[in-house]
Amino acid sequence: MRVRLKGINSRTKVLSDGTKRTYWYAWKGGPRIEGKPGTPEFIASYNTAVQGRAQPKQGVLLSILQGFQASDAFLSKSEVTRKDYVRHIKAIEKEFGDFPLGALTDRRARGNFMAWRDRLALRSRRQADYAWSVLARVLSWALDRGLILANPCERGGRLYRAQRTDRVWTDADEAVFLASAPAHLRLPLILALWTGQRQGDLLRLTWAAYDGKCIRLKQGKTGARVVVPVGAPLKAALDATERRSPVILLNSEGRPWTSDGFRSSWSKACKACGITGLTFHDLRGTAVSRLALVESSEAEIATLTGHSLNDVRSILDAHYLNRDPALAASAIRKLETRTQFPDRMPDRG
Repeated sequence: MRVRLKGINSRTKVLSDGTKRTYWYAWKGGPRIEGKPGTPEFIASYNTAVQGRAQPKQGVLLSILQGFQASDAFLSKSEVTRKDYVRHIKAIEKEFGDFPLGALTDRRARGNFMAWRDRLALRSRRQADYAWSVLARVLSWALDRGLILANPCERGGRLYRAQRTDRVWTDADEAVFLASAPAHLRLPLILALWTGQRQGDLLRLTWAAYDGKCIRLKQGKTGARVVVPVGAPLKAALDATERRSPVILLNSEGRPWTSDGFRSSWSKACKACGITGLTFHDLRGTAVSRLALVESSEAEIATLTGHSLNDVRSILDAHYLNRDPALAASAIRKLETRTQFPDRMPDRG
């Protein structure tokens, strides 16, 4: 009978003689387990580690943080979101793990939390906002379940305000990049502009998702399933690409990209092409903008990119289209078509 040990973690290392050896741990970051998997020694070592694991103190914030991570409110989120949450929760644990839950009703508690956020903002205002929102979400979860009496992090406001009004890839930017960037970075550009998908989803995209007419994928962040009809330029680029791996996008060594590796290579390529102030993420908004310029409806755009209707409306209203002269010219042309001009203007006076 096989016994499944919960939470067990492994790590393989290459030794000095070139051989590989796998080490087993009771949990990620936990103590190493002695013996070989399946042996009585291995199971006994695992049980000893689990029994000795420190239980969180009750009545402090650490218990709430751990309870949230075991709840459906956390586990139902996408894998990408959970990883981001865990990263910030660890920072919160380090700073406030022993914070008494009873002190959350003290008016000074909010000031303590905001002072922590302000320190984080010295490194990154955006990440400070994210950490604050995670803490606020955990406390909201606990408040709804009667585990705490107050959430001092409600309505914290935002320190970071994205200013991306003019950060749209123009036709000229696209042409320069395609002419100058390395060959293995041109397909990501075309994919992003013709699908409107996120970087992570495109880096994971496999050839099995492409049938020659459409790309079918499940978005990692939202879980939304999207079917993207493949336009002629994208089809030409895909059909001309050698299928050397199950994954479509490969680096210069013919291997699937890591997120950090892609971000670094993309940044270097943009710099070499003289493209500044634009990111790969801006291609997603650019795709939305271009679809709107050819008079696609908000529902059509949302179906293609996987945005919600509210998100599409927000992008079009606040970030990309409010200063686009092409829209103004289009509006005047439509008005001219609709309007019947009199033979002569009426006399004044």
